Amino acid sequence: MAFADYQNEIYLDGLRGVLPNLPMTSDELEPLAEAAMAPAVRSYVAGGAGNEHTQRANITAFEQWGLIPRMMVSPTQRDLSVDLFGMHLPTPLLMAPVGVVGLCAQDGHGDLATARAAARTGVPMIASTLTVDPMEQVAAEFGDTPGFFQLYTPSDREVAESLIHRAEAAGFKAIVVTLDTWIPGWRPGDLAASNFPQLRGHCLTNYTSDPVFRSRLAKAPEDDPAATVMHWAKIFGNPLTWDDLPWLRSITNLPLILKGICHPDDVRRAKDGGVDGVYCSNHGGRQANGGLPALNALPEVVEAADGLPVLFDSGVRTGADVIKALALGATAVGVGRPYLYGLTLAGADGVVHVLRSLLAEADLLMAVDGYPTLADLTPDALRRLS
Repeated sequence: MAFADYQNEIYLDGLRGVLPNLPMTSDELEPLAEAAMAPAVRSYVAGGAGNEHTQRANITAFEQWGLIPRMMVSPTQRDLSVDLFGMHLPTPLLMAPVGVVGLCAQDGHGDLATARAAARTGVPMIASTLTVDPMEQVAAEFGDTPGFFQLYTPSDREVAESLIHRAEAAGFKAIVVTLDTWIPGWRPGDLAASNFPQLRGHCLTNYTSDPVFRSRLAKAPEDDPAATVMHWAKIFGNPLTWDDLPWLRSITNLPLILKGICHPDDVRRAKDGGVDGVYCSNHGGRQANGGLPALNALPEVVEAADGLPVLFDSGVRTGADVIKALALGATAVGVGRPYLYGLTLAGADGVVHVLRSLLAEADLLMAVDGYPTLADLTPDALRRLS
C-alpha cells in the first residue's frame, strides 16, 4: 500500500482547481476544531494536567531527535506493515482511545464515525469504555480492520468481566487496560468550567447497556439517570495492583495490553504476569503533570520488554513523530488529539484525512531518507539534537 499516493491525489486534484477541505497539519487543525467544539468538550479534549508542562513536553520531546538520511537507497516501495498479536496490519498507526470521541462529532456519534474511518484506512481504533454508542455498534463499523477495546477497570469485578466478555463477543481483537486513570488527574481547565462529562451522563452507554451494571441499580437507568451516574462514579475507578493481574489475565483469551507503563521494572512485572503487550503512555499529559515525556521513557521500556510488543502514544502530531517512535522501538504508534480535530471538523472524512496525511508523511520520509522497511528504523537511525 503506497500511503504517499495521498500526496499525488492532492496535487492532481489541484490541477482541476480542487483544494483540500481541511488543513494539512495538526497545528492548523487544532484552532479550527477547538473553535467548533462546545466549551465543555474543548476543555476536556485540549486540556492537560496542572500547568500542562508534561503535555507540551510530550510534543517537544520529538524535536530532540533527528533521523539520519541514507542515500543511494532510493526505496521506490516502502513496507509500513506490522505484525501485532497474530494480525498483519498494513500500518503501524493506531487511533488511541479517547473518552469523548462521541461528543466531538457534529452529530454526536463520533465513535461510529471513527470506526468507519478505521474501516476505510486500515488503521485500528482502540475504542474507549466511555463511548456514546455501545461497543457492539462501534465494532460493527470496523469492516475488515481489527479493533481493540480499552477498559477502565471498574471496582466491581463482575461488571469488568461483563464488559470484557461483551467486547469479545462483539469481535474486538485485544483488550487494552488503562492503569493511570483510576482517579481523575488535576485538570485546571475542566475544573474552572466544573466540567466532567461523565458526571453529566455523557458517554456512559457501555455501562447503561450492560446487564450486570443494570442489575446493580434499584431502578432502570432511564427511570433515575442521577442514580445511574452516581453508581457509575462509585465503581468507575479500580486502583489496580500487581495482585490483580492474574485475575485480569484469567478473564480473557484475547491479547491483554497494559496501558500507562513507563518504567522498565513495571514492564518486567507485566511480562512475568503473562501480558501480551505493554503500552508506553502518560495519557497525553492529561493525568499527571511534571512527569517524563513518554517518548523519553520509550527506549528503556522497549529494552525491558525484550521482544514483547510495545505500543506507544503521547505527543504524536506528525508522520515524522511516528517514524521517530518506531525507530526508538515502538511496535505500533497511537495518535489521539489530531484525529479528534479532523472528526470535529468533518466527521469520518476528517479522521480519514488526518490518518492519510500522517501515513503519507511517514511513507515519504522513509522514501526520501532511505529506509525501505520499518525493520530499517532502528535507534541507530536517530541522533539526539540536544
